[in-house]
Amino acid sequence: MATSLTFSRLLTSATTTSLLSPKTKTLSSNFTLPLKFNRLHPKPLRFSSSPKISATISVGDKLPESTFSYLDAAGEVQTVTLSDLTKGKKAVLFAVPGAFTPTCSQKHVPGFVEKSSELKAKGVDTIACISVNDAFVMKAWKEDLKVNDEVVLLSDGNGDFTRAIGCELDLSDKPVGLGVRSRRYALLAEDGVVKFFNLEEGGAFTFSGAEDILNVL
Repeated sequence: MATSLTFSRLLTSATTTSLLSPKTKTLSSNFTLPLKFNRLHPKPLRFSSSPKISATISVGDKLPESTFSYLDAAGEVQTVTLSDLTKGKKAVLFAVPGAFTPTCSQKHVPGFVEKSSELKAKGVDTIACISVNDAFVMKAWKEDLKVNDEVVLLSDGNGDFTRAIGCELDLSDKPVGLGVRSRRYALLAEDGVVKFFNLEEGGAFTFSGAEDILNVL
């Protein structure tokens, strides 16, 4: 018999209830997380519903300077700045909630790898994936996904850049131990200035893919 954990969280309060019409039913969020692991085809993580979110940056803003890390072919830690990635360039930056998580591994990163040639044909110089994971995890993930030079996988290990642009995603209440990560997003910057920015609700994956960037180029 499959054992499962069922979580339920009421999404209403005394304040919100008073705003609802008499015929409006109480909303709730319920989901079941089976204690069963499938290594080849893990199920997407389900994130709690959350209020409409926003970031501290928007189209027209200059991206804040920050430093990211990665491991080179020799396994040595290297760093690269936001300016290195964007100055005088057309850059695509996209973020994921976590390395090795299902949607990020099966859809988000592979989508940009697959469309990298098309993006570069339209003038994109840099395609970088950012995650609040350490550089060692990012290297292992890159190797697992068999990514070459199509996409640069960068560590925002302490979440400095993520906080600077207001894209933190607090998953501390989830049993998988993710803690504070980054919301999923995709942005296009020219010389460090944001030209396009799609920020997802939590870990949803609806309009932050490679096709969404191609559609605005």
